[in-house]
Amino acid sequence: MKTASFIFNFDSSDEARIVAESLDPEIKQKIPKTKVDVNVSGNTFSIKIEAKDISTLRAACNSYLRWINTALNVKKTV
Repeated sequence: MKTASFIFNFDSSDEARIVAESLDPEIKQKIPKTKVDVNVSGNTFSIKIEAKDISTLRAACNSYLRWINTALNVKKTV
């Protein structure tokens, strides 16, 4: 399995929690051939993505990073 991990530090624990919760529907839907673990600890949000091959890992990383960016942009707008 190929693995990628990302760690984000936010200004508050609420921001980290909001981003994690916004990804919940995507995590439940599951991208084929991938496994995703999300963790929130204080103001730190981490995500670990595992995939069977590098192209699937790259696609999953792009999707999750885009969803995280979207959640942050929506938060700024609201």
